[in-house]
Amino acid sequence: MHAEEKLTAETFPAAPERATLEGKNKFLGFWLFLGGETVLFASLFATYLALKDKTNGGPSAEELFQMPVVFMATMLLLTSSLTSVYAIYHMKNFDFKKMQLWFGITVLLGAGFLGLEIYEFNEYVHEGHKFTTSAFASAFYTLVGTHGSHVAFGLLWILTLMIRNAKRGLNLYNAPKFYVASLYWHFIDVVWVFIFTVVYLMGMVG
Repeated sequence: MHAEEKLTAETFPAAPERATLEGKNKFLGFWLFLGGETVLFASLFATYLALKDKTNGGPSAEELFQMPVVFMATMLLLTSSLTSVYAIYHMKNFDFKKMQLWFGITVLLGAGFLGLEIYEFNEYVHEGHKFTTSAFASAFYTLVGTHGSHVAFGLLWILTLMIRNAKRGLNLYNAPKFYVASLYWHFIDVVWVFIFTVVYLMGMVG
């Protein structure tokens, strides 16, 4: 099949993300990219675990973390992962409008998560927990901030795809792009589950 071939719901392949050579290459390249991202976050987690008790007289994790805000942010991000699944489901069923709708909801939920994270950081800074306060603070902001920048990038990626393809509809050229963006979003969610567990929950129990 050609990437720009005009398709219908009946002729649209079951796995459009891998129906062309270009799509297969994107899929493979993305998994290699994720390998590098995994190494990056593994390094940041290891650094955080090594420095989490080095507070230098500043607030500890147990004294600092605002769990209701963190829980709300977690629910928003996990729900956005589910809505991106719905988006890909409609993509595979060649329903472009519903795919755009669910990706739009995903973006709104992701933006809500990012807003809560910015609010959280702002509260911590006002409580004296700045980047240079301690080794713990530096490790915390680096790990969580790096994840936040990945969320911002993911939002920009999905929004760009939605806007650029709004009039083109769905084809074998852009289907792999939507699919890969969705996988990236799931990766971000998985990383956050680890952050929520290792940083916040373990931090609250000491």
